[in-house]
Parts: sequence; structure tokens; C-alpha cells
Amino acid sequence: MKALCWEGVNKLSVEQVPDPELRNDQDIVVRLIAGTTCGSDLHLIGGYIPAMRAGDVIGHEFVGEVVETGSAVRKHKVGDRVVVCSFIGCGRCWYCANDLWSLCDNSNTNPGIGQALFGYETAGIFGYSHAMGGLRGSHAEYVRVPFADYGAFTVPEGIDDTSVLFLSDSVPTGWMGADLAGVKPGDVVAVWGCGAVGQMAARAAILLGAERVISIDRIPERLEMTERYVGAETIDYTTTDVAAELRERTGGRGPDVCIEAVGMEAHSDGPMHLYDQAKQQLRLQTDRPTAVRQAIHACRKAGTVFILGVFAGVVDKFPLGAVINKGLTVRGAQMHGQRYIPMLLDRLAAGEISTAHLATHSLSLDDAPTAYDMFKHKTDGCVRAVIRPGT
Repeated sequence: MKALCWEGVNKLSVEQVPDPELRNDQDIVVRLIAGTTCGSDLHLIGGYIPAMRAGDVIGHEFVGEVVETGSAVRKHKVGDRVVVCSFIGCGRCWYCANDLWSLCDNSNTNPGIGQALFGYETAGIFGYSHAMGGLRGSHAEYVRVPFADYGAFTVPEGIDDTSVLFLSDSVPTGWMGADLAGVKPGDVVAVWGCGAVGQMAARAAILLGAERVISIDRIPERLEMTERYVGAETIDYTTTDVAAELRERTGGRGPDVCIEAVGMEAHSDGPMHLYDQAKQQLRLQTDRPTAVRQAIHACRKAGTVFILGVFAGVVDKFPLGAVINKGLTVRGAQMHGQRYIPMLLDRLAAGEISTAHLATHSLSLDDAPTAYDMFKHKTDGCVRAVIRPGT
């Protein structure tokens, strides 16, 4: 079968790889209907995530049709259309039992790497390096899905493929950020980043009752989408001082909740960006925490900062003094999708969440390297590119 493979830093190719097979009785195999590019993948492609190997199949956000099931699978049958959570949970360990699915004890087959990097291993995730289990990703004609009764969700009739695709990762990630940040009625929420995850975090905050939601970015297409489809206010950070603007819009107090949805390759238009970029390129730090710093400084006293973007290791100039002296609560997590996807399917069907607008481009699997090039460089207004086997 064809699959999109990582061949080295900033090098992708479509290759022939063996078809997936059932490895245990809880697996299913799905035929890809659609996948999508994701900003998290850019960190892999750029060489910022450790433990990638040439030939690894990337991709983690997808919807597919079940073509084979293991003997212990109870919730799925051949022919079902399913959206698959990007993180894999066994459904039985302490973390899964407590709805902390991205921390599963049993789905990462390479636990030693995570233990060395983070102190403990994380759950496995499709197509996201051997530190996260070394599982084949979803940019392939067929995908093996472990623990399918817990991580694959049947898509109701009436929901189109493109809309449901983003429930694999982006929508539950954004919802989790607003939920675990404790957004409540009357809050003012600021969200750094107007990509798919940032837009969904902003929409979740609105649906959770926030009085005002203000999203921060610099890409015109993403800012316009956020206003039109999400209903949030926006700030173009290249045209104003973000901290001062947020103070002005909140009567001098600052946002109650700040959500960082940018991650380890954050951009800014100030000198700190050059400093962070140089240190990252020289591997003196693994991540650029520009947006995290801004969120911590902008948040009101005794407010909450939730770090939703992907970070791999260590950062420099972390404003710990601001956290302590302002009395902030700082949280972060990878996505506990199994906790949220069933509820989000209902909200999507009810029209409370709009996702189809995120898919600005559609390309075939053969053209997947081009899709990622467009996505990375934001050419032709590309916000997300959907990848289909035969488009």
C-alpha cells in the first residue's frame, strides 16, 4: 500500500509499505477515507521531535472505513465509518479508567524513551515517533487501530467525512484546553493561535459560557475564520502590543483564562523570536516558548494558563517569577480524546461546532508532500489540507 513516510529532516516521500495486519484480537484495520495535515506533524518533519526513523509513516488525524476486525472487538463491524482518536488508550489501566487517556500505561510499546524524556511514558499516538510508540501513522491507504473499542467511534449518518475528520484530534484538543482550564460563564478568555486547535479552543470557551473570547494570530485567513465561524474577537499581534491590547479590552485586569495553542515553533515579531529560534536551531533548547511567555505575562492575577500546544523538552527564559508572584494556575496536557469525542459528535450533529471550513485544500495521498509544503508555508491561504487516498 502507499503511505507518506518521513525520510529525514524536512524530507517526505510517498512509498510502498506492507499492508497492516491484525496483531491482537482488539485491533481493527480501516481503509483511509480522509486524513489531514496538522501543525504537530511539522515538528516531526522539522526534526524537533526525538526518536524519528527514516521510513516512519506519519499522520494522526483521520476517518476511515472498517475492513477487518479482531475477534474481541464488540463495537465495530466491517463497513462501519469511524473517526479514530489520535491517542491510543487501552481502556483498562488506572489512567484510562480516570479519563486520562493520553497517559495510558499500556499503549506505548517504547516506554523507556518517554521515561527518559519526561519521567514517565505517555500513551501511544499514531505516526508520532518511537517516543510515542512507533506506531504507523494515518497517511496511508490502510491503518491498524489498536484497542479499537475504546479509540474508534462510529460516525452517525448525516455527518460528512470532512467535518467529522477534525474530531480525531483538533476539536477534542481545543475543547480539552477550555475544559481543563476551567472556563466558566462570565470569563474573559484569550487564546494564542488561530489554527484548527486554537479555533476549537475558542469555540469551546464560547459554548462553556465565556463572556468574551479573544484570539491572537497574524495570518489573515485564520483571523477571518475565527471571527466568522467561531464568533471570537481577534488580535493581529503584528499590528499592536498584545499585552496592552488585552488590558484595554478587559478594563485593565487581564483575561481570566489564557490558552496557548501554538506550541514549540511559536513565532513573534520581536527580537525574542530571533533569540529563541537561534537556541532551538543550535539545540540549546528544544522548544520556542514565545506564546507561553506572553500568555503568562498577560493573564490576570490569580488567573489560569493552559498550555495546549505541543512541546517536546526544555525551554529557556520561562517566567516562573510571574507564575509565583501573580498566583497563577498553570496546566497542560495532551489530548484525552476518548473523554470528549462522543459528546462532540452530538454537538457537531446539532450544529454547535463548525469544522468543515478548516479544510481549505484537498489533495491525494500521492500529493501529500505538496500538501505539507503548502500547509507549512501557508501558501494559497492553506489552513488545513485534507489528504484522501484517490482525490
